Amino acid sequence: MKVSTSGFNSQPEEAGEKKSLNSELWHACAGPLVSLPHVGTRVVYFPQGHSEQVAASTNKEINGHIPSYPGLPPQLICQLHNVTMDADVETDEVYAQMTLQPLTPQEQKDVCLLPAELGTLSKQPSNYFCKTLTASDTSTHGGFSVPRRAAEKVFPPLDYSQQPPVQELIGKDLHGNEWKFRHIFRG
Repeated sequence: MKVSTSGFNSQPEEAGEKKSLNSELWHACAGPLVSLPHVGTRVVYFPQGHSEQVAASTNKEINGHIPSYPGLPPQLICQLHNVTMDADVETDEVYAQMTLQPLTPQEQKDVCLLPAELGTLSKQPSNYFCKTLTASDTSTHGGFSVPRRAAEKVFPPLDYSQQPPVQELIGKDLHGNEWKFRHIFRG
């Protein structure tokens, strides 16, 4: 596969640049219908649709002005150079930021590898437990309930020689904050 390098800055990440989220965590939050293309694949970019999406997500449509680029083709064949998975700090909504480079007409004619030849796609994890915490989960008993099947499938095994069986779990949220939980079996 020929990778286009014209106009692409391939400098390493600078210190302080935000790292991509853990792929399994990102995909668990994004849901089972979301998949991302591999770096190096060709994608079609729709500039007008992107402008409309940005305007809608930043509430710019209130002014009634969505940028239009009449000299730009309605779609561009591009090569994907980078994908950064992230989450909005305020809403926890996950999104992906992609670095694209438009291909020249000659590069568009060149042979390119099929996605299957580039390796496996990042995907949603097969074993995970998801729970939205509510006010009742912070009640006086100091914990929240997890269905036994989910605990046995996802958490490390408990040491049943202890009474009661207990372990400390440390999890990270979308923003890298660590949360400590005491996993205890009651029943």
